[in-house]
Amino acid sequence: MERHSLHGWDLTPTQAVALQRELKERVVLRPPKGLKVERVAGADISMSRGEDWASGGFVVLDAETRAPVARASAVTRLGFPYVPGLLSFRELPVLMEAWARLEVRPDLIIFDGQGTAHPRRLGLACHGGLLFGVPSIGCAKSLLVGEHGPLGEERGAVADILHQGEVVGRAVRTRRGVLPVYVSPGHLMDLPTAVEWVLRMTSRYREPETTRHAHRLVNEVRREALAARASSRE
Repeated sequence: MERHSLHGWDLTPTQAVALQRELKERVVLRPPKGLKVERVAGADISMSRGEDWASGGFVVLDAETRAPVARASAVTRLGFPYVPGLLSFRELPVLMEAWARLEVRPDLIIFDGQGTAHPRRLGLACHGGLLFGVPSIGCAKSLLVGEHGPLGEERGAVADILHQGEVVGRAVRTRRGVLPVYVSPGHLMDLPTAVEWVLRMTSRYREPETTRHAHRLVNEVRREALAARASSRE
């Protein structure tokens, strides 16, 4: 499947920070006019402690039924160190391999990570949205930057995430009484639409079904790869 050529991946952390600042200027924080979403993909990666490789994958769901319609995965070596705030440079090369194998194009991608709720406003969802050329949303389980006030216990309750005087995302209660998720726009997306789609793709659990399906896929692929590697050593 098509992806956009943004840059090379042989970068130092210092170069990656400088590149984030450049790419931030290319992020569009509004949906395309007349955006019609029929298929929503979840993206995730999984890695084992001490290993230099990871599994990554996409699962595409029907936007109305939330039923899976396509999936693709890949296992590749990690070429960038773990550096907070630079995770997209570690994770996106893995997801690029899975994207190339994905036969059904999604209209929207929900990443398990940050969008604009990032120190330089270029989290995984922003970077990935630019790379794949698809409207994107970041939906994270924890805050990376900023803070928010209290939010109600009911499903759909929200509170703005503020960082350096700027609203960078929203804490969103997806089920009554559970911890919120942290939603921010990626590319070709705004904050209200991002919150709307995270809630639409959430059912009985805290995380949207896109994330749950993608998480299940990449863990399954990682376990299979670990078993194959162990067998090859015997």
